Amino acid sequence: MDEAIRTRILAILDGQRLMSVATLRPDGWPQATTVGYVNDGLTLYFLCSPDSQKAANIARDNRVSLTINPDADQLMQITGLSMAAFARKVEDPDEADRVLRMMPAKYPAQRDLAVSMPTRDQISIFRVVPKLISVLDYSRGFGHTDLVTP
Repeated sequence: MDEAIRTRILAILDGQRLMSVATLRPDGWPQATTVGYVNDGLTLYFLCSPDSQKAANIARDNRVSLTINPDADQLMQITGLSMAAFARKVEDPDEADRVLRMMPAKYPAQRDLAVSMPTRDQISIFRVVPKLISVLDYSRGFGHTDLVTP
């Protein structure tokens, strides 16, 4: 991956907070859900309930697909990312605590939380490592994508 496209990918990742993540249900149907995320470079992290369908799906098959789509005022300004990735539960306590500290920083306008942030023992934290990234950029042509591997 060249530096210019890596910079475009990181600008989208750093500038957004929500992604849609698709997992595979036991019956084979994809299940897409919206989650908040943080990223450390190209590695993404999200939180969910340990009892959620999403956590069960990932425990059975850790392949995920995701999209991150900034809003655009003009059609030819549409940009976004889609990724084929592997999700793994974060087991390292130091990594989990670091991710939990990163989450509130994605919301600088947030003064106080209505509830406290969960602890690493109350939730599941997943590390998402992309294997294939599709970078959508309409400014380069209607529906233009660049397919890259990290």
